[in-house]
Amino acid sequence: MDTRPPGAVRAAFLLWLAAIGAGAFETVLVVASGEAGGGAVAGVAVRGTVFVVATVLAVRMRAGRPWARWALTGLLGVFGTLSLVVGPLSWMLSGNSPVAWAAAAPALDLVFAGSRVVHVAAVLAACVLMFVPAARGWFRPPAGSLPPAGGPAQPRRAA
Repeated sequence: MDTRPPGAVRAAFLLWLAAIGAGAFETVLVVASGEAGGGAVAGVAVRGTVFVVATVLAVRMRAGRPWARWALTGLLGVFGTLSLVVGPLSWMLSGNSPVAWAAAAPALDLVFAGSRVVHVAAVLAACVLMFVPAARGWFRPPAGSLPPAGGPAQPRRAA
């Protein structure tokens, strides 16, 4: 019996790590630029906590835990992505031009924007990969396993 996650799950895991890395990079850019202001410590603490939780969820997802797959999808795939794109979408819907902005933006802003694009793309791709047919079976209990009486199903893989 092969106990390795399917390729789609392994790819989703690597994409989650890429998204976490991009988020950490964005945090460093904001703090280094001075744009975080007096809220830098609190902002870094909150984002650091999110990165740790996301990493733990990604590891548990790779181990086949369905709850981790759903937590990643809901917390980061939906709410996290919304937090990353609402500002830029509102800005564009207000009539601003991304092309004009890019032509006049300082290099640091372009690097940040590039990282944000990688971040969002990695999250969306990871969410899709966790639910493709090749991955679905990884999150199901093995055939013939029953949960213990009165309790939840036993984990099928160690993580």
